[in-house]
Amino acid sequence: MYRAGKHLLTSESVTEGHPDKIADQISDSILDAIMEQDKNCRVAAETFVTTGMALVGGEISTDCYVEIPDVIRSTIKDIGYTEPEYGFHWETCAVMTAIDRQSPDIAMGVDPGGAGDQGLMFGFACRETDEYMPLPIILAHKLTRRLSQVRKEGILDYLGPDGKSMVTIEYDRYDVKRVHSVILAAQHKDSVSTEDLRKDLMEKVIKEVIPGDLLDKDTNIYINQTGRFVRGGPYADAGLTGRKIIVDTYGGVGSHGGGAFSGKDPTKVDRSASYMARHAAKNVVAAGLADRCELQISYVIGHPDPVSIMVETRGTGKLGTDVKIGDVVKEVFDFRPKAIIDYLELKRPIFRKTAAYGHFGRPENEWDTFTWEKMNKVDELKKAAGL
Repeated sequence: MYRAGKHLLTSESVTEGHPDKIADQISDSILDAIMEQDKNCRVAAETFVTTGMALVGGEISTDCYVEIPDVIRSTIKDIGYTEPEYGFHWETCAVMTAIDRQSPDIAMGVDPGGAGDQGLMFGFACRETDEYMPLPIILAHKLTRRLSQVRKEGILDYLGPDGKSMVTIEYDRYDVKRVHSVILAAQHKDSVSTEDLRKDLMEKVIKEVIPGDLLDKDTNIYINQTGRFVRGGPYADAGLTGRKIIVDTYGGVGSHGGGAFSGKDPTKVDRSASYMARHAAKNVVAAGLADRCELQISYVIGHPDPVSIMVETRGTGKLGTDVKIGDVVKEVFDFRPKAIIDYLELKRPIFRKTAAYGHFGRPENEWDTFTWEKMNKVDELKKAAGL
Protein backbone atom coordinates (compact mmCIF):
# COMPACT_ATOMS: atom_id res chain seq x y z
CA MET A 1 0.00 0.00 0.00
CA TYR A 2 2.99 2.35 0.34
CA ARG A 3 4.47 3.99 -2.75
CA ALA A 4 7.61 5.88 -3.64
CA GLY A 5 7.19 9.64 -3.40
CA LYS A 6 4.29 11.50 -1.83
CA HIS A 7 1.00 9.68 -1.49
CA LEU A 8 -2.09 9.45 0.74
CA LEU A 9 -3.19 6.49 2.86
CA THR A 10 -6.52 6.22 4.69
CA SER A 11 -7.78 3.95 7.50
CA GLU A 12 -11.09 3.84 9.36
CA SER A 13 -12.41 2.73 12.72
CA VAL A 14 -15.86 2.35 14.25
CA THR A 15 -17.13 2.61 17.82
CA GLU A 16 -18.33 -0.31 19.90
CA GLY A 17 -21.91 0.81 19.18
CA HIS A 18 -21.57 0.34 15.41
CA PRO A 19 -23.90 -2.50 14.27
CA ASP A 20 -21.10 -4.73 12.99
CA LYS A 21 -19.14 -4.24 16.19
CA ILE A 22 -22.20 -5.03 18.31
CA ALA A 23 -22.33 -8.33 16.44
CA ASP A 24 -18.61 -8.99 16.97
CA GLN A 25 -18.88 -8.26 20.70
CA ILE A 26 -21.91 -10.49 21.15
CA SER A 27 -20.12 -13.35 19.39
CA ASP A 28 -17.00 -12.92 21.52
CA SER A 29 -19.03 -12.49 24.73
CA ILE A 30 -20.65 -15.87 24.05
CA LEU A 31 -17.19 -17.37 23.47
CA ASP A 32 -15.93 -15.87 26.75
CA ALA A 33 -18.93 -17.08 28.74
CA ILE A 34 -18.44 -20.64 27.51
CA MET A 35 -14.64 -20.59 27.79
CA GLU A 36 -14.91 -19.41 31.38
CA GLN A 37 -16.39 -22.84 32.20
CA ASP A 38 -14.95 -25.01 29.43
CA LYS A 39 -11.46 -24.14 28.17
CA ASN A 40 -11.65 -26.85 25.51
CA CYS A 41 -14.90 -25.67 23.99
CA ARG A 42 -15.41 -25.32 20.25
CA VAL A 43 -17.23 -22.13 19.35
CA ALA A 44 -18.11 -20.58 16.03
CA ALA A 45 -20.78 -18.00 16.89
CA GLU A 46 -22.14 -15.66 14.24
CA THR A 47 -24.40 -12.73 15.16
CA PHE A 48 -26.85 -10.67 13.12
CA VAL A 49 -28.48 -7.53 14.53
CA THR A 50 -31.13 -5.27 13.06
CA THR A 51 -34.00 -3.11 14.35
CA GLY A 52 -35.19 -4.65 17.61
CA MET A 53 -33.56 -8.03 17.03
CA ALA A 54 -30.40 -10.06 17.65
CA LEU A 55 -29.93 -13.49 16.06
CA VAL A 56 -27.05 -15.82 16.94
CA GLY A 57 -26.29 -18.92 14.91
CA GLY A 58 -23.35 -21.24 14.46
CA GLU A 59 -21.71 -24.32 15.90
CA ILE A 60 -20.88 -24.80 19.57
CA SER A 61 -19.59 -27.95 21.26
CA THR A 62 -19.30 -27.82 25.05
CA ASP A 63 -20.26 -29.72 28.20
CA CYS A 64 -21.18 -26.56 30.11
CA TYR A 65 -24.41 -24.56 30.11
CA VAL A 66 -24.59 -20.86 29.33
CA GLU A 67 -27.76 -18.79 29.19
CA ILE A 68 -26.92 -17.30 25.80
CA PRO A 69 -29.87 -14.84 25.65
CA ASP A 70 -28.70 -13.30 28.94
CA VAL A 71 -25.16 -12.93 27.55
CA ILE A 72 -26.53 -11.22 24.45
CA ARG A 73 -28.67 -8.76 26.42
CA SER A 74 -25.89 -7.98 28.89
CA THR A 75 -23.49 -7.19 26.05
CA ILE A 76 -25.98 -4.86 24.38
CA LYS A 77 -26.52 -3.09 27.71
CA ASP A 78 -22.78 -2.67 28.32
CA ILE A 79 -22.32 -1.14 24.88
CA GLY A 80 -24.88 1.53 25.72
CA TYR A 81 -28.18 0.65 24.08
CA THR A 82 -30.20 1.49 27.18
CA GLU A 83 -32.64 4.08 25.85
CA PRO A 84 -35.78 3.24 23.82
CA GLU A 85 -35.16 6.13 21.42
CA TYR A 86 -32.18 4.27 19.97
CA GLY A 87 -34.59 1.76 18.38
CA PHE A 88 -32.54 -1.10 19.83
CA HIS A 89 -32.84 -1.81 23.54
CA TRP A 90 -31.11 -4.46 25.61
CA GLU A 91 -34.25 -5.46 27.53
CA THR A 92 -36.87 -5.37 24.79
CA CYS A 93 -35.09 -6.52 21.62
CA ALA A 94 -35.98 -9.96 20.34
CA VAL A 95 -33.25 -12.55 20.90
CA MET A 96 -33.09 -15.71 18.79
CA THR A 97 -30.58 -18.54 18.63
CA ALA A 98 -29.95 -21.22 16.01
CA ILE A 99 -27.00 -23.26 17.26
CA ASP A 100 -25.75 -26.77 16.45
CA ARG A 101 -22.67 -28.76 17.47
CA GLN A 102 -19.36 -28.66 15.63
CA SER A 103 -19.22 -31.21 12.84
CA PRO A 104 -17.48 -34.43 13.99
CA ASP A 105 -15.74 -34.46 10.61
CA ILE A 106 -13.93 -31.27 11.65
CA ALA A 107 -13.37 -32.37 15.24
CA MET A 108 -11.49 -35.52 14.22
CA GLY A 109 -8.81 -33.37 12.61
CA VAL A 110 -8.69 -30.68 15.29
CA ASP A 111 -8.73 -32.80 18.46
CA PRO A 112 -5.19 -34.22 17.87
CA GLY A 113 -3.84 -30.67 17.45
CA GLY A 114 -4.41 -29.96 13.77
CA ALA A 115 -5.59 -26.66 12.29
CA GLY A 116 -9.33 -26.03 12.51
CA ASP A 117 -9.56 -25.11 8.84
CA GLN A 118 -7.52 -24.40 5.76
CA GLY A 119 -6.60 -20.80 5.08
CA LEU A 120 -3.98 -18.09 4.97
CA MET A 121 -3.25 -15.52 7.65
CA PHE A 122 -1.14 -12.39 7.81
CA GLY A 123 0.66 -10.39 10.47
CA PHE A 124 2.21 -6.95 10.06
CA ALA A 125 4.38 -4.50 12.01
CA CYS A 126 6.30 -1.32 11.25
CA ARG A 127 8.29 1.40 13.03
CA GLU A 128 5.78 4.12 12.19
CA THR A 129 4.31 4.42 15.71
CA ASP A 130 5.14 3.34 19.27
CA GLU A 131 2.56 0.59 18.77
CA TYR A 132 4.47 -0.77 15.73
CA MET A 133 1.36 -0.06 13.67
CA PRO A 134 0.51 2.19 10.72
CA LEU A 135 -0.37 5.70 11.88
CA PRO A 136 -3.76 6.01 10.10
CA ILE A 137 -5.36 3.05 11.89
CA ILE A 138 -3.89 4.02 15.27
CA LEU A 139 -5.32 7.55 15.03
CA ALA A 140 -8.65 6.27 13.72
CA HIS A 141 -8.97 3.90 16.70
CA LYS A 142 -8.00 6.64 19.15
CA LEU A 143 -10.74 8.85 17.74
CA THR A 144 -13.46 6.23 18.17
CA ARG A 145 -12.18 5.30 21.62
CA ARG A 146 -12.36 8.96 22.56
CA LEU A 147 -15.91 9.20 21.16
CA SER A 148 -16.98 6.40 23.47
CA GLN A 149 -15.10 7.91 26.39
CA VAL A 150 -16.76 11.32 26.19
CA ARG A 151 -20.14 9.61 25.84
CA LYS A 152 -19.73 7.24 28.77
CA GLU A 153 -18.18 9.85 31.07
CA GLY A 154 -20.97 12.31 30.33
CA ILE A 155 -18.59 14.90 28.85
CA LEU A 156 -20.81 14.96 25.76
CA ASP A 157 -23.95 13.36 27.15
CA TYR A 158 -25.96 13.83 23.97
CA LEU A 159 -23.90 11.31 22.00
CA GLY A 160 -25.26 7.88 21.06
CA PRO A 161 -23.30 4.62 20.92
CA ASP A 162 -22.79 4.54 17.13
CA GLY A 163 -19.92 6.34 15.43
CA LYS A 164 -17.13 6.21 12.87
CA SER A 165 -13.79 7.80 12.14
CA MET A 166 -11.41 7.93 9.20
CA VAL A 167 -7.91 9.40 8.99
CA THR A 168 -5.85 10.12 5.88
CA ILE A 169 -2.08 10.56 6.26
CA GLU A 170 0.23 12.15 3.71
CA TYR A 171 3.47 10.21 3.29
CA ASP A 172 6.72 10.56 1.44
CA ARG A 173 7.38 6.85 0.93
CA TYR A 174 7.36 5.61 4.56
CA ASP A 175 7.82 9.03 6.23
CA VAL A 176 4.75 10.65 7.80
CA LYS A 177 4.40 14.26 6.66
CA ARG A 178 1.02 15.47 7.90
CA VAL A 179 -2.61 14.63 8.54
CA HIS A 180 -4.40 15.26 5.28
CA SER A 181 -7.98 14.55 6.42
CA VAL A 182 -9.98 13.65 9.51
CA ILE A 183 -13.52 12.32 9.25
CA LEU A 184 -15.72 11.88 12.31
CA ALA A 185 -19.36 10.78 12.43
CA ALA A 186 -21.09 10.50 15.82
CA GLN A 187 -24.64 9.47 16.61
CA HIS A 188 -26.39 12.14 18.65
CA LYS A 189 -29.68 13.08 20.25
CA ASP A 190 -32.02 15.45 18.45
CA SER A 191 -31.56 18.07 21.15
CA VAL A 192 -28.08 19.22 20.05
CA SER A 193 -27.52 21.58 17.13
CA THR A 194 -25.16 20.64 14.32
CA GLU A 195 -23.07 23.73 15.07
CA ASP A 196 -22.60 22.80 18.74
CA LEU A 197 -21.95 19.17 17.90
CA ARG A 198 -19.20 20.01 15.43
CA LYS A 199 -17.59 22.48 17.80
CA ASP A 200 -17.65 20.00 20.69
CA LEU A 201 -16.28 17.11 18.66
CA MET A 202 -13.49 19.28 17.31
CA GLU A 203 -12.44 20.44 20.77
CA LYS A 204 -13.18 17.36 22.88
CA VAL A 205 -12.29 14.60 20.45
CA ILE A 206 -10.19 15.57 17.42
CA LYS A 207 -7.85 18.02 19.15
CA GLU A 208 -7.49 15.61 22.08
CA VAL A 209 -6.31 12.82 19.76
CA ILE A 210 -4.59 14.18 16.65
CA PRO A 211 -1.09 15.56 17.35
CA GLY A 212 -1.08 19.30 16.75
CA ASP A 213 2.15 19.21 14.78
CA LEU A 214 0.47 16.99 12.17
CA LEU A 215 -2.45 19.36 11.64
CA ASP A 216 -2.14 22.44 9.45
CA LYS A 217 -4.36 24.98 7.73
CA ASP A 218 -4.87 22.65 4.79
CA THR A 219 -6.01 19.65 6.83
CA ASN A 220 -9.56 18.70 5.86
CA ILE A 221 -11.94 18.17 8.79
CA TYR A 222 -15.33 16.57 8.18
CA ILE A 223 -17.64 16.21 11.20
CA ASN A 224 -21.12 14.68 10.76
CA GLN A 225 -21.02 15.75 7.17
CA THR A 226 -24.73 15.17 6.45
CA GLY A 227 -25.62 17.39 9.40
CA ARG A 228 -27.71 14.75 11.14
CA PHE A 229 -26.97 11.32 12.67
CA VAL A 230 -29.82 10.70 15.10
CA ARG A 231 -30.87 7.27 13.91
CA GLY A 232 -27.93 4.91 14.38
CA GLY A 233 -26.97 1.42 15.45
CA PRO A 234 -29.07 -1.56 14.33
CA TYR A 235 -32.08 0.77 13.98
CA ALA A 236 -30.35 2.37 10.99
CA ASP A 237 -28.20 -0.45 9.60
CA ALA A 238 -28.01 -4.20 10.09
CA GLY A 239 -24.84 -5.58 11.65
CA LEU A 240 -23.02 -8.87 11.12
CA THR A 241 -20.08 -10.63 12.77
CA GLY A 242 -16.86 -10.43 10.79
CA ARG A 243 -17.70 -7.50 8.54
CA LYS A 244 -15.00 -5.17 9.87
CA ILE A 245 -11.88 -7.27 9.29
CA ILE A 246 -9.77 -4.35 8.05
CA VAL A 247 -10.78 -2.24 11.05
CA ASP A 248 -9.78 -5.22 13.20
CA THR A 249 -6.31 -5.49 11.69
CA TYR A 250 -4.06 -2.91 9.98
CA GLY A 251 -6.44 -0.46 8.34
CA GLY A 252 -5.75 -1.59 4.79
CA VAL A 253 -1.97 -1.69 5.09
CA GLY A 254 -0.48 -5.01 4.10
CA SER A 255 -2.57 -8.05 3.24
CA HIS A 256 -5.49 -9.92 4.76
CA GLY A 257 -6.28 -13.61 4.41
CA GLY A 258 -10.03 -12.96 4.52
CA GLY A 259 -10.93 -14.77 7.73
CA ALA A 260 -12.67 -12.87 10.54
CA PHE A 261 -11.72 -13.31 14.21
CA SER A 262 -14.72 -12.74 16.46
CA GLY A 263 -16.83 -15.62 17.73
CA LYS A 264 -14.14 -18.20 16.98
CA ASP A 265 -12.33 -20.24 19.60
CA PRO A 266 -8.53 -20.38 19.20
CA THR A 267 -8.46 -23.75 17.41
CA LYS A 268 -9.61 -21.68 14.44
CA VAL A 269 -6.35 -20.52 12.88
CA ASP A 270 -8.15 -17.56 11.32
CA ARG A 271 -7.83 -16.10 14.79
CA SER A 272 -4.91 -17.75 16.59
CA ALA A 273 -2.47 -17.82 13.67
CA SER A 274 -3.24 -14.20 12.81
CA TYR A 275 -2.35 -13.29 16.38
CA MET A 276 0.87 -15.30 16.16
CA ALA A 277 1.76 -13.73 12.81
CA ARG A 278 1.39 -10.27 14.34
CA HIS A 279 3.48 -11.33 17.33
CA ALA A 280 6.29 -12.61 15.11
CA ALA A 281 6.22 -9.59 12.80
CA LYS A 282 6.29 -7.15 15.72
CA ASN A 283 9.23 -8.91 17.34
CA VAL A 284 11.10 -8.99 14.01
CA VAL A 285 10.78 -5.20 13.71
CA ALA A 286 11.56 -4.60 17.39
CA ALA A 287 14.68 -6.75 17.04
CA GLY A 288 15.94 -4.58 14.20
CA LEU A 289 15.74 -7.30 11.55
CA ALA A 290 13.54 -5.04 9.41
CA ASP A 291 11.75 -1.70 9.58
CA ARG A 292 8.56 -3.24 8.16
CA CYS A 293 7.55 -6.87 8.26
CA GLU A 294 4.63 -8.78 6.83
CA LEU A 295 4.31 -12.46 7.64
CA GLN A 296 2.05 -14.92 5.82
CA ILE A 297 1.18 -18.37 7.21
CA SER A 298 -1.05 -20.98 5.58
CA TYR A 299 -2.60 -24.20 6.87
CA VAL A 300 -4.50 -27.29 5.78
CA ILE A 301 -7.33 -28.55 7.99
CA GLY A 302 -6.36 -31.25 10.46
CA HIS A 303 -2.59 -30.85 10.00
CA PRO A 304 -0.47 -29.16 12.69
CA ASP A 305 2.43 -27.78 10.66
CA PRO A 306 1.90 -24.77 8.38
CA VAL A 307 1.87 -25.40 4.66
CA SER A 308 3.91 -22.24 4.13
CA ILE A 309 5.54 -19.34 5.99
CA MET A 310 6.66 -16.24 4.11
CA VAL A 311 8.31 -13.01 5.27
CA GLU A 312 8.15 -9.79 3.24
CA THR A 313 9.98 -6.65 4.42
CA ARG A 314 9.42 -4.39 1.39
CA GLY A 315 13.13 -3.69 1.03
CA THR A 316 13.68 -2.79 4.70
CA GLY A 317 15.24 -6.09 5.80
CA LYS A 318 18.69 -6.10 7.42
CA LEU A 319 19.83 -9.66 6.72
CA GLY A 320 20.37 -9.44 3.00
CA THR A 321 17.27 -11.40 1.95
CA ASP A 322 13.79 -11.89 3.34
CA VAL A 323 14.30 -15.64 3.04
CA LYS A 324 17.00 -15.39 5.74
CA ILE A 325 14.63 -13.50 8.01
CA GLY A 326 12.02 -16.18 7.35
CA ASP A 327 14.50 -18.86 8.40
CA VAL A 328 15.17 -17.00 11.64
CA VAL A 329 11.44 -16.63 12.30
CA LYS A 330 10.88 -20.37 11.79
CA GLU A 331 13.72 -21.13 14.19
CA VAL A 332 12.35 -18.93 16.97
CA PHE A 333 8.56 -19.30 16.68
CA ASP A 334 6.38 -22.44 16.72
CA PHE A 335 3.38 -21.98 14.43
CA ARG A 336 1.58 -25.24 15.19
CA PRO A 337 -1.97 -24.43 16.38
CA LYS A 338 -1.69 -26.13 19.77
CA ALA A 339 1.69 -24.49 20.40
CA ILE A 340 0.24 -21.08 19.52
CA ILE A 341 -2.70 -21.58 21.87
CA ASP A 342 -0.43 -22.56 24.77
CA TYR A 343 2.22 -19.91 24.12
CA LEU A 344 -0.23 -17.01 23.75
CA GLU A 345 -2.45 -18.33 26.59
CA LEU A 346 -5.55 -18.28 24.41
CA LYS A 347 -7.67 -20.67 26.49
CA ARG A 348 -8.94 -17.75 28.55
CA PRO A 349 -12.14 -15.65 28.41
CA ILE A 350 -10.37 -12.59 26.97
CA PHE A 351 -12.02 -12.16 23.61
CA ARG A 352 -14.83 -9.65 24.21
CA LYS A 353 -12.15 -7.03 24.80
CA THR A 354 -10.61 -7.70 21.38
CA ALA A 355 -13.87 -7.09 19.53
CA ALA A 356 -13.70 -3.28 19.45
CA TYR A 357 -10.89 -0.82 18.62
CA GLY A 358 -8.62 -3.34 16.93
CA HIS A 359 -6.98 -6.63 17.80
CA PHE A 360 -3.49 -5.18 17.30
CA GLY A 361 -1.54 -2.16 18.47
CA ARG A 362 -3.01 -2.19 21.97
CA PRO A 363 -1.20 -0.29 24.76
CA GLU A 364 1.21 -2.06 27.08
CA ASN A 365 -1.20 -1.99 30.01
CA GLU A 366 -3.41 -4.39 28.04
CA TRP A 367 -0.71 -6.91 27.13
CA ASP A 368 -1.84 -9.38 29.82
CA THR A 369 -4.88 -9.84 27.58
CA PHE A 370 -3.30 -9.13 24.22
CA THR A 371 -0.32 -11.44 24.73
CA TRP A 372 0.52 -11.33 21.02
CA GLU A 373 1.61 -7.71 21.48
CA LYS A 374 4.48 -8.64 23.80
CA MET A 375 8.02 -8.12 22.53
CA ASN A 376 9.59 -10.98 24.46
CA LYS A 377 11.42 -12.68 21.56
CA VAL A 378 13.67 -9.81 20.56
CA ASP A 379 16.85 -11.22 22.09
CA GLU A 380 16.22 -14.71 20.67
CA LEU A 381 15.70 -13.28 17.20
CA LYS A 382 18.89 -11.23 17.40
CA LYS A 383 20.86 -14.27 18.51
CA ALA A 384 19.39 -16.48 15.80
CA ALA A 385 20.16 -13.80 13.24
CA GLY A 386 23.76 -13.40 14.47
CA LEU A 387 23.29 -9.73 15.37
